[in-house]
Amino acid sequence: MVGAFLAGAAMDADWFNQEHMDLLRHHILMVLMPVFFLSTGLKTQWTLGGGAVFVFAGVLLLASVSGKLLGVHIAGKWLNWQPGEASLMGWLLQTKALIMIIFANVLLDKQIITHDTFTALLLMAIASTMLTVPVVTPRLKRLQHLISPSR
Repeated sequence: MVGAFLAGAAMDADWFNQEHMDLLRHHILMVLMPVFFLSTGLKTQWTLGGGAVFVFAGVLLLASVSGKLLGVHIAGKWLNWQPGEASLMGWLLQTKALIMIIFANVLLDKQIITHDTFTALLLMAIASTMLTVPVVTPRLKRLQHLISPSR
């Protein structure tokens, strides 16, 4: 992931037109991502840990959501953001949990975490991401004046 980012940062954007970038993104999303998530799903073991895995996932979800919201609210106060803007940014950051699935896969492959921990992290990442749209949509409507002040 880091190597791909560095390669993209080092390349000149003028080498690629938007049509080619959209085509590449389409192929990656349609071919590679399903394979990654299929392999992740196959590593998930629901029989281990029982209800404790769901409790642990809930605790992780609470820590993830509250930590991001608190951090962004502190930054928003410091940077004098508009009311509601920090909350919106904090909820949009919840989608970052999907990146954690990549790291959880690596940690499981290296046997640093257990299958129970992997399943709890996976559940937390999915729940965190799923919360984003229903929470952010009404907030965006309330903050429409920040997006397009001419309306």
